[in-house]
Amino acid sequence: MEDPHYATPMNQAVTTLPVGPALADPPIRTAQAPDWLGEHRGPLTVTDDFAVLDDPLEQQAFTERIQAEGQEGQAESVLMVQGMYCAACADTVESALQGLPGVREARVHAATRRLRVRWDPSLTRMSTLAQAVGRAGYRLLPMQQALSISQRLQETRQALWRLFVAGFCMMQVMMYAWPAYVTAPGEIPPDIDQLLRWASWVISLPVVFFASGPFFRSAWNDLRRGRVGMDTPVSLGILVTFLVSSAATFDPSGPWGAEVWFDSLTMFVFFLLGGRYLEHKARDRTAGALDSLMNRLPAACERQTGDGIYETVSIRRLATGDVVRVPAGEAFPADGELLDERATVDEALLTGESHPLTRTRGEHVVAGSFNLAGPVHVRLLRVGGDTRFAQIVRLMEQASTEKPRLAILADRVAAPFLVLVLLAAALAGWYWWQIDHTQAFAVAVAVLIVTCPCALSLATPAAMLASAGSLARKGVLVRRLQAFETLAGIDTVVFDKTGTLTHEGLSLCKVRTRPGLDRAQALALAAALAQGSLHPASRALAREAPGAGLPHLRDHAEVAGQGMQGRLPDGTLVRLGSAGFCGGTPPASRDEDAPVVHLSDERGWMASFVLQESLRADAAAAVASLRGQGLRTLLLSGDRPQAAGRIAQAVGVDEVIAQASPERKLQEIAAMQAQGRRVAMVGDGLNDGPVLARADTSFALGHAAPLAQAQSDFVIQGASVMDVVDTLHLARATMRVVRQNLVWAAVYNAVSVPLALVGWMPPWLAGLGMAGSSLLVIGNALRLSARSPRQGMAEVPATA
Repeated sequence: MEDPHYATPMNQAVTTLPVGPALADPPIRTAQAPDWLGEHRGPLTVTDDFAVLDDPLEQQAFTERIQAEGQEGQAESVLMVQGMYCAACADTVESALQGLPGVREARVHAATRRLRVRWDPSLTRMSTLAQAVGRAGYRLLPMQQALSISQRLQETRQALWRLFVAGFCMMQVMMYAWPAYVTAPGEIPPDIDQLLRWASWVISLPVVFFASGPFFRSAWNDLRRGRVGMDTPVSLGILVTFLVSSAATFDPSGPWGAEVWFDSLTMFVFFLLGGRYLEHKARDRTAGALDSLMNRLPAACERQTGDGIYETVSIRRLATGDVVRVPAGEAFPADGELLDERATVDEALLTGESHPLTRTRGEHVVAGSFNLAGPVHVRLLRVGGDTRFAQIVRLMEQASTEKPRLAILADRVAAPFLVLVLLAAALAGWYWWQIDHTQAFAVAVAVLIVTCPCALSLATPAAMLASAGSLARKGVLVRRLQAFETLAGIDTVVFDKTGTLTHEGLSLCKVRTRPGLDRAQALALAAALAQGSLHPASRALAREAPGAGLPHLRDHAEVAGQGMQGRLPDGTLVRLGSAGFCGGTPPASRDEDAPVVHLSDERGWMASFVLQESLRADAAAAVASLRGQGLRTLLLSGDRPQAAGRIAQAVGVDEVIAQASPERKLQEIAAMQAQGRRVAMVGDGLNDGPVLARADTSFALGHAAPLAQAQSDFVIQGASVMDVVDTLHLARATMRVVRQNLVWAAVYNAVSVPLALVGWMPPWLAGLGMAGSSLLVIGNALRLSARSPRQGMAEVPATA
């Protein structure tokens, strides 16, 4: 297998072609990389060499260094776990890692098969962790490798081959078992009956020893660790059925010779494998939207060398300043500056803008956006983890590895439930042994098979992942899956004003200065103070003055919610911000309703900059929609009452709170929560961090926010306030689907267990029921990913 994701120049032979003109279409030289996975295609063995996972350059794709206080030196890695089938597999992998030297935390999400492990590189190696997981019967792979086409085809071929063997053998065994169903007892001669049993036994061998391999392997790994996994009762049922039927075949006159169950054995193995295969495909679709968005970067790209030749290298070998050629239809590998006259790009993931955009020479293109028309050349400005796309991926990885509260509760219930299943099967077998020992094992096996809690474990994460994928396609990123449950129950929505209900961009309308200070001097000083701030007012002033010739400032800092300050070379303190922050008394102005930023020094007021802002086109419609659903809406702004009131009246909110400092905003949110209200906060993500974190759930609107520092549960990449409404609709639809799934899982077990206990459910039907219950849960969740967020509320029926 050759994966271009790892096609990097690592001491391989390189073929060089003649040099061509730069930025035209020069020849390419390709550096080939070895297949670091070797010939291993099956489950990992302890001899597998994962030393490549210790390569710092390779680790950039899946590992991030932690900078938080008290956690210096630690790293967090996200990888895919190959060979997982259920929640019990996730618990097994977590148990294999927890307690190892250097491992601080390990968490596996069963629905996405992703492992997030926090570890100390000074105490252990990633290859050591991979080998520990290998001893548990699973394999760790970087996500792009695990999700590659060749890897998926290999897994699909193996699953289909097992399914084919089970299905083919099932049909043959059913053919040999059919005479026993249509004839009276004693009508078939004993020698013919024995011949049919032997034929069934021989044909069942591949089903037991090949097709059932994943069940036995998973159960054995769990039992070695003293655990009862979801495959334990299944494996026990298969093994008991085969052994009892084999005993009846070898000794027809013995205590087990009255009946064989090879037909039931092969049927429920076939149904289980078929259900697991369909469940795997459906689960891929559920998390597939997240996977496709997170892995849209090319594995390799064409980089220009100093002599004008283009070589194919892994994108992790790129550096700032490199020039790359991006073919049509391919994603840009990093953030950069366009060198060609123009390019047509698709930035839907990063901005929520669904229409193609045109970029001209000198403009920036972003990693993860697609080049739609013709090859273009780009000089790279930010690569790897510094790109906004990398921040988006980290947010999506966080969501895809998080276990929601209901999922954690279901997993906790599943573990003791499996022990009860084994006890119930043993008691049922013992009870039926007193009545009819020929039926005792059939009843025990049916109980073991039918009660597997797979549907219960998948009920919550399947629905929430489907919704997260649907939102991601629209440009809304989900930081925490648990936020869906919180958002569905809110009754109050609080909006910030600037950059949220109004456009992020402000424009300078008027400048007033004190005597002796001209307009250019005031703008230059204001622009110098505004440098580095992401507040819309600061950005508007920074745009008004060129970067060259600005005054040099020291002790330059931003005071959250107030403004910027710094000292001139002579030590004079200058401030830019609100009137209260700057001090002094600015002269009266007729522009009381417009946003005004003031400039001051130690002598007092220096200048005022009158800005103008405009409402977002869908702000009023979004507020009206929320109020139509019975939600209370508020505007919480630090601006003056006149300006805040004008915006509040235009959009139609129920209440407005103006001149609110960051501390007062926190107090207002806390007061609402103390009254029993469940609050969602919508801000611009720039200076609303504390209040976004305090609210029950929150949105950061606008793609200017630093994603790594955002405190919100949802990040809206575009500029549409209506995305808040759509996300609310989808959250409510998601929780309806979760409730439907949980009710179905409970009803299924409540009905199936008694039927199995009284002997009315044969093992083959138990296998069909177990597979069908998991498929129904995932299929119900898939309805969320098939609809747009705005359709979610109207089209998902509230049947539970």
